[in-house]
Amino acid sequence: MVIGGLQKLTLIDYPGHIAATVFTVGCNFRCPFCHNPELVSSIEYQVSSILERDFFDFLESRRGKLEGVCITGGEPAIQPDIVEFIRRIKKMGYKVKLDTNGARPDILRLLYAKKLLDYVAMDIKNSPEKYNSTTNSKVDIERIKLSVNLIRNSGVDYEFRTTAVPGLHKEEDFAKIGKWLEGAKKYVLQAFEDKGKILDPKLKKRTQGKKIDLEKIAKNIKKYFGKVEIR
Repeated sequence: MVIGGLQKLTLIDYPGHIAATVFTVGCNFRCPFCHNPELVSSIEYQVSSILERDFFDFLESRRGKLEGVCITGGEPAIQPDIVEFIRRIKKMGYKVKLDTNGARPDILRLLYAKKLLDYVAMDIKNSPEKYNSTTNSKVDIERIKLSVNLIRNSGVDYEFRTTAVPGLHKEEDFAKIGKWLEGAKKYVLQAFEDKGKILDPKLKKRTQGKKIDLEKIAKNIKKYFGKVEIR
């Protein structure tokens, strides 16, 4: 496993649980608004088994103090050893929350079948027809839709979430997302922070001075979901 970072304590990443967050390196999307640009490409990192060993040593030292582990990235599902990595965490007695972009429904299906997941948060980048332009990638939207269906029907707790970016998203995009995900238990709107590092700094010119009214959007789409939150 190529690990790019570890947050040893989080009270917000895993709803209702005291957790640690581990960041994997590498992603198959190139979203310009990504706030973890150093995690997108694995070229910058030297693969080291010591990193993984240190991570599991840390988990061993936190038994009885932490309840769960959030696995995020990058995109964890593209890691070739993700299944075994999660299996080791679960064997230590921790709950596992996986953050994913949904591009690997085959991995999701396998993890569900092996009962290795306790919570899944899937990023919904935009309405289906705008996925390629929003992610700066060629996306197989049918795979994304399959992941949505797997998550909704898994029996495992979940949320869908979208980072709302002025210049990339419009109000009508969220109405389309609402209709697409209608009946989902939880949808989260995340505000884009126009500060710090992002994958494509030129995006800041498109977002400067622009705003998206998340309160208005939440009100308009709440009929589609069991719960809508703003973060």
